[in-house]
Amino acid sequence: MPGLDWLTARPLAHRGLHDNTAGPIENTADAFAAALAAGYGIECDIQISADGEALVHHDDALGRLTDGLGKLSEMSAAALRAVAFKAGGGTHMLTLGELCDLVAGRVALLIELKSRFDGDLRLAERASTVLAGYAGPAALMSFDPAPIEALRVTAPHLVRGMVAERSYAHAEWNALTRVQKFRLAHLLHAPRTRPQFLAYAVNDLPAAAPFLARTVLGLPVLTWAVRTETERRIAARWADQMIFEGFRP
Repeated sequence: MPGLDWLTARPLAHRGLHDNTAGPIENTADAFAAALAAGYGIECDIQISADGEALVHHDDALGRLTDGLGKLSEMSAAALRAVAFKAGGGTHMLTLGELCDLVAGRVALLIELKSRFDGDLRLAERASTVLAGYAGPAALMSFDPAPIEALRVTAPHLVRGMVAERSYAHAEWNALTRVQKFRLAHLLHAPRTRPQFLAYAVNDLPAAAPFLARTVLGLPVLTWAVRTETERRIAARWADQMIFEGFRP
C-alpha cells in the first residue's frame, strides 16, 4: 500500500531485541534500546491498567516475567510501574508515552492492542490519544476487530491492521466460538475494520486470507514470530516483512 513503505522497510524486533533468560527482558526499555541501536523496527504489546493507562506488556497478568500476581486491568498504572521484573536491574514497565519518547521516530513502531474480546475500547482510546502527539511512524494492530473498527471511525489518520492466524487452536482462544474463529481466520470483519495491513502467523503461511490481502487488495503482509531458518524462508516467500525473535537478521 502506498505510504506504508516504512512499515516493511526493516525487520521488526518482536517485543524488542530481548533474551528473557539472560536479558534484556521483552517489552522493556533495554530491549527497545537494543533494537534501536541495531536499526530494527520495534513490535510491542500494550495492556490497559485499571485507571486507563496504556502499559507496555504482553501478558494480561503479572508473574511470568515479574514479581507479584494480579491482572493488569485491576491495578493502577503507578502500581504496575512499581512492579519489579525477575531479572532485576531496575527495569520497570513502560507507559506507551514513555516508549514513544524513547523511540522518538527513529524506527517504525508496531503496537499490538491486547484484548479480552469483551468490548472494552479504553486501550484503543488511550493509544490513539498518545499517538496523536507522536510524529514518528507508528501503527496499531489487534487480533480483536472491535478496537480496530473503533479506530477506523474515531482516529482514521492512524495506521491500523489486523493480527491473524489460521486455526486459533491455542488454549488462549478457548473462549471464542468456532464461528468467531472462522470469521477471524478469514478476515470476514474486513468491511468493518478496513485494515491497512495484516500480520499473520508464519507457521500458518501460505494461507488464502493473507494471499488475497497481499495480491488482490495490495495490503502489506507482516509475519510473526520468525525464529528459525525455515520460518525465514517462509517469510521471504509469502510476506513483505518479518517480525523476528531470537536472532539478528
